[in-house]
Amino acid sequence: MIDDIKQEAEERMGKSLEALGHNFNKIRTGRAHPSLLDGIRLDYYGADTPLNQMANISVEDARTLTVTAWDKSQVPDIERAILKSDLGLNPATAGAVIRIPMPALTEETRKSFIRQARSEAESARVSVRNARRDAMAMLKELLKEKDISEDEERKAQDDVQKLTDRFVAEVEKRLAEKEADLIEI
Repeated sequence: MIDDIKQEAEERMGKSLEALGHNFNKIRTGRAHPSLLDGIRLDYYGADTPLNQMANISVEDARTLTVTAWDKSQVPDIERAILKSDLGLNPATAGAVIRIPMPALTEETRKSFIRQARSEAESARVSVRNARRDAMAMLKELLKEKDISEDEERKAQDDVQKLTDRFVAEVEKRLAEKEADLIEI
């Protein structure tokens, strides 16, 4: 029972880290990366479709992404969707290929992106702590029902706390990496 609770808590904390990684990928740095466009969706024959399922997204050079639509009639719609996204990107179309140059980050946008990264990291920390809280509540419930002894509960709580500390440290490490990435010119 105790192992199941710890396993579930670890899985939830792992999912929090995974979500943090996805959210960090959406924060634009100075370099081109295909995952920047992951959040862009557009209407394709009545279905809300992710851009990466409608086109090939690749890195042309360190500061340029290229988007090659599989259906050439969708090029104007793709360009419009990229413009409307909150990424601040300005695509340039050349026939069937859309080139997206990454604008240099100003000091103001860097600070804004760092604030956004810190906010995402705080959400991940809260999620990890919620998983800890739920695990602790389950352990208290087991103790109350006399399924485990107080010593077992205390040891399990210590293990859950160590797990929490490990995941929070990982969140901090990833935040530091992202901030360094954003500050880098």
